[in-house]
Amino acid sequence: MARQRSIFSLILVILATFLISCGGPSVAVTPPTYTAAQLEKIQEYVPDIQAVRDRAEELQQLIKNQDWINVGNFIHGPITEAKLTLTYITPNLLPKEQPTARQITRDLFNHLIKIDQAAKVGNTQQALSNYKAAFADIDKFLELLPQTS
Repeated sequence: MARQRSIFSLILVILATFLISCGGPSVAVTPPTYTAAQLEKIQEYVPDIQAVRDRAEELQQLIKNQDWINVGNFIHGPITEAKLTLTYITPNLLPKEQPTARQITRDLFNHLIKIDQAAKVGNTQQALSNYKAAFADIDKFLELLPQTS
């Protein structure tokens, strides 16, 4: 009986040691934040995106007027530059926001392709719906960016 008690005590000691070692104090992990360099890099590109965003009605008017050559020029010029800018900003975002930013950039690219295809065949309705979606993508991307004071 004494031998069983000592084995039982040894098992309890091992179990207690294991549980104590696994249940140590949790280390508080600070949430990821932007560095000054990241914020500077992001803020460097924001005016370029905002400038294209502010010209949204210009593209809408070109589509309504069925000025397909200038629609193509606008898509392949300022909006493509904005898409590249989104691509430059994405690595500077927080890691949890980067997949969303990449998806928004892909969606914008797909909408631009659809506007271009609609312009080639003269489909005003398709061009307008994709125009709205493209600028909605730009708005979504701008919402991901950190606000600085």
